[in-house]
Amino acid sequence: MHANWKTWAHVTKLDPDKHLPPGTIEEIVTSGTDALMLSGTLNVTRENLHELLDLVSSYGLPLVVEPASPDCAIFDGAVDHLFVPSVMNTNDVRWIVGKHYAWLRHAESVDWEMVVPEAYIVLNPNSAVGRVTGADCNLSAGDVAAFVEVADRYFRFPIVYIEYSGTYGDPSIVQAASDAAEHATLYYGGGIRSAEQAAEMGRIADTIVVGNAVYDEGIDVLRATVRAVQ
Repeated sequence: MHANWKTWAHVTKLDPDKHLPPGTIEEIVTSGTDALMLSGTLNVTRENLHELLDLVSSYGLPLVVEPASPDCAIFDGAVDHLFVPSVMNTNDVRWIVGKHYAWLRHAESVDWEMVVPEAYIVLNPNSAVGRVTGADCNLSAGDVAAFVEVADRYFRFPIVYIEYSGTYGDPSIVQAASDAAEHATLYYGGGIRSAEQAAEMGRIADTIVVGNAVYDEGIDVLRATVRAVQ
């Protein structure tokens, strides 16, 4: 039975390339967050992904892997879902469909029940994900709304993910995305470092994702972001 990701209000993103002090994992999984997403852009390997998975898998919290590359698309028994991103606002087709083709061309088997496609709209040009994917981040609210509509109504992505990656986004842009999304679940990630920011984006998006704050601000801030949306 796979976890029902549509009901999550708060997801904590952990990066296989970053390290947490001993004991922190236990504090994260007991913070009240609905799920853990194992995800990063740079230096993510099958090895460090499995190392992180080994640390978190025994706590019973829903686990999502967001593969940075085809070799990180793992179907480990501990993982509930594979959230597979396609970047809407890039001209580099590899990040829309190319990596996905490469993955399926060489995959031995795929548990499609686990796979959830995500339409990513990347809006921080200085982020690693923005640079790596060549995303055009200079978008108006109308541009973002149109991308959301393409993802939601045309391609029927179940998740649309507004990704500001490390910087706090523009609530009016996220609101435009929310207004345009009819069926898709709207995820917001980027720069949430306080209860106030969590509450603000949590009112607009269905699900907020908190990542860097875990490493930079600590567990008390993470707990505050959970309380703000639940």
